[in-house]
Amino acid sequence: MPLLAHASCGPRMPESCAVVTTGLTKRFGHRVAVDSLDLAIPEGSISGFVGPNGAGKTTTIRMLLGLMRPTAGSGTVLGYPLSQYKSYLAKVGALIEGPTFHPALSGWDNLAVLARLGGIASARIAEVLDRVGLGDRGHDPTRTYSLGMRQRLGIAAAMLPDPALLVLDEPTNGLDPHGIAEIRAMLRSFADEGRTVFVSSHLLTEIQQVCEHLVVIEGGHLVFQGSVAQLLASRAPELAVRTESPDDVDRLVALVRRHGHAATVSGRGAEATVTVSASCGWAGELNRLAMAEGMTLVHIAERHSTLEEAFFEITGSCTEESRERRTQAVHTETSDPPKVEEHTR
Repeated sequence: MPLLAHASCGPRMPESCAVVTTGLTKRFGHRVAVDSLDLAIPEGSISGFVGPNGAGKTTTIRMLLGLMRPTAGSGTVLGYPLSQYKSYLAKVGALIEGPTFHPALSGWDNLAVLARLGGIASARIAEVLDRVGLGDRGHDPTRTYSLGMRQRLGIAAAMLPDPALLVLDEPTNGLDPHGIAEIRAMLRSFADEGRTVFVSSHLLTEIQQVCEHLVVIEGGHLVFQGSVAQLLASRAPELAVRTESPDDVDRLVALVRRHGHAATVSGRGAEATVTVSASCGWAGELNRLAMAEGMTLVHIAERHSTLEEAFFEITGSCTEESRERRTQAVHTETSDPPKVEEHTR
């Protein structure tokens, strides 16, 4: 749902990051949805927020947007304390849990309602519709919009207040590959303007292409925070090797293991590739060893890890206790939180 708020002044605290939290925690009874989360989201960055279903992403976002009180911990958004959410929400645009609009109203009219509620000039409506590629469909009823178009309208709603911080939950949901590429370019342009973009997504390939900063949580705990390049570099280096003869694949694996390196095989026959746990510095030695045993290698290349592989590696190492917390968090995030825990605006 799009989030807008009236402007409200308050004492501003200086911060070098757009979002900072210390020990941010949310409990529902005995269930812990977010546990001592320390965030530091750089200003002007595109930061990805990823984790398994039920990891606590939505709960975290709700606390940052003033929709839910933390049980413990503190933080700031755009330099203002979380407790003073009215001071910063006027400069935050958000799309969380999918956009919801009145189907009988046009895209323009839906945005006009939100602009009026947020005290935003109506001139912004045409600007944001054009920005998300809906300028020619703005006056059509939203019931005629595809899922992808409604997603674009949600981003337009988030852009209405001309935000310094954009918080987007699955912004490419429902889009075809061409649309995903357009949204990727759009997010990049937002950051180029100096805005901070905080993106929650399950499309790890998209996160890898568009985000320079990454936050990974598991069972409510922070398991990684830093640049995407840092995460990928932390994985052991690998070589992708192919033999001229498919009959040499098993022999190559045995040779590699004799010299103290792990090796696995993917593919079959002429397409078989041996993945070797070694840096590219060992490639020349491997080639010489293979030649000495009568094997011809037709391909040796450094294999670059994907974000998906790194993600599954770090989240797959969780303990049974954290898996139990994740199960509890799933129940929490799919249930209505106690009303006494929520702010109303």
